[in-house]
Amino acid sequence: MSSGTESRADGDADAGAESDDGGHCSTPDSDGEVAEEIAIVSFERKLETAREIKAGLADRYESIEILEYHGDVFEEYWGEYDCFVGLMASGIAMRKTAHLLEDKWDDPAIVVIDEELTWAIPITGGHHGANQVAQDLATMGAIPAMTTASEAAGKQGVESRAKAMDAHVVNGDSTVQTNLAVLDDDLGPVARLDGPRAVLVGDDVTVLKRNSDDGVVIGTGSVSGASKDAFLAAWEEALERTDYGFSDVEFVATATRKADEEGLLEAARELDLGVVTFDRETLLDHEGPTPSKSKELIGWPGVSEASAIAGGREQELLVEKLGYENEVTVAIGR
Repeated sequence: MSSGTESRADGDADAGAESDDGGHCSTPDSDGEVAEEIAIVSFERKLETAREIKAGLADRYESIEILEYHGDVFEEYWGEYDCFVGLMASGIAMRKTAHLLEDKWDDPAIVVIDEELTWAIPITGGHHGANQVAQDLATMGAIPAMTTASEAAGKQGVESRAKAMDAHVVNGDSTVQTNLAVLDDDLGPVARLDGPRAVLVGDDVTVLKRNSDDGVVIGTGSVSGASKDAFLAAWEEALERTDYGFSDVEFVATATRKADEEGLLEAARELDLGVVTFDRETLLDHEGPTPSKSKELIGWPGVSEASAIAGGREQELLVEKLGYENEVTVAIGR
């Protein structure tokens, strides 16, 4: 996940790149799944729009730089950025990069967007940064036109789960099978194993490796339309009952039916936390101790406790369900 807005310069300044420090970065994200260093490629006449995009997304990425378009710009900077944002027609980006593509896990992601910021279209690397950037461009008014199967079906693919859980995929080839299982609602939650131990897996098992130590999980539910501030206040109140703070939170867990709850997503973005969603069957398998009216009314268990349990490494509750202002419920799991 992004950790700031400061650009990193690893080499001499290049006249073709605009950055905060005059240089361009040459160390893209090592796992190739989360876009951290972005290059906006723009024709001269569209540079003002490119600067608008850079300003709008600056707090979400380690660096965003602007490259003025010329015929070999993609080839010149290939491998130096996690994602190219082409402020141009998709045909131009496709023709100028097709011969450079070798491996989806190593190639940079590519997104194109029009000058009016109407459409943000991932061209390559949808699960490896392009969908993420397109979704961020949506906060500036663009419509993200994502065609990866899981996202098109409104489901969270394994690469997206890895990003939300601050992890990376170890064996990329496996994701073909596991994402098909996502589409069939047959994958279930990510199994979590503590070591030291040896694990033998097949080609259809995706292995995720944590990028940092385990902490706690915020499980949360809400009424429709709950505000960002209500989520933040509820989560803070719950964490105050533990020895943990927001810096110890691994991710926010909720139900698939809450996946588009804007206040929840805004609160998670503000804290730079991923959101992991669980389907009804998974939540029923991890139901918490507090009775919930939603189970009687719509067949879903209490979302906050069940998602906190399902998402936690130990699958236990630290804080049982708390309600905040009749808007948000929250539980803390580990």
